[in-house]
Amino acid sequence: MFEWLVSPFLEYGFMQRALLGSLVLSVSCAPVGVFLMLRRMSLTGDAMSHAILPGAAIGFVLFGLEIMPMTVGGLVVGLLVALGSGFVSRFTVQKEDASMAAFYLISLAVGVLLVSWRGSSVDLMHVLFGSVLALNDEALVLILGIAVVTFLALGIFWRALVAECLDPLFLRSVSRIGGPTHLLFLVLVVLNLVGGFQALGTLLSVGLMMLPAVTSRFWSNDVRALCGIAIAIAVVSSLGGLLLSYHASMPSGPAIIMVAGVAYLFSALFGRRGVLASALPSRRHTSA
Repeated sequence: MFEWLVSPFLEYGFMQRALLGSLVLSVSCAPVGVFLMLRRMSLTGDAMSHAILPGAAIGFVLFGLEIMPMTVGGLVVGLLVALGSGFVSRFTVQKEDASMAAFYLISLAVGVLLVSWRGSSVDLMHVLFGSVLALNDEALVLILGIAVVTFLALGIFWRALVAECLDPLFLRSVSRIGGPTHLLFLVLVVLNLVGGFQALGTLLSVGLMMLPAVTSRFWSNDVRALCGIAIAIAVVSSLGGLLLSYHASMPSGPAIIMVAGVAYLFSALFGRRGVLASALPSRRHTSA
């Protein structure tokens, strides 16, 4: 068993880079996913993961499969989509979820057309689903940089992010940082989706962000605990998915997300706040 778990990471450099990249992404993306979940913006993360595709596609068309041009393009277009959908919802009758859906569908179509126009089906699959086993040193440096920025932002603005997440009206009544905090949070979302794009592609990058986050909700109700549990689930999913892809010859990205999905189903049934716990009679005594 020990050899089955450890030997792939000792023998192959690409497995070591894949493990490092996946673990860093897990630690960085999971807390952001928790805030998305608490803001009831879980599907917004999915929309944003599709929205970065045109920027990455433009970088691909101009420079090929180069990391920095695709990353900068994805970051710029992702922020433009987030701000554009917010602008439309603020100055028109359309709600933010509807405008976000329109923007991300347009972005997805444009991105696929651009990649298909200048590349092959293999390039399109790489952009859509990524390849965590193909991470190079440049991609790892980018992912590590995004993780450092995320943790610095969470550490400095933790209280503001929690307040803006749980009671935005209260934050706006006592401080002027409500709007900047929301913008900072959107930047963190886009940054982590761009980092996840390098390993899991535009379609699956949101999986490592949201699945551990929504799974943690079945185990705790405290924000710090939710972040810690989400990180642990993401780390286990990354390790399990990489081992599964190596031993069972499965695609690495879908394998990681599948393991996270199994963790979600298990937690939904057996978690402290899951189906079985809700079905059992409570031992608490009500008091007047």
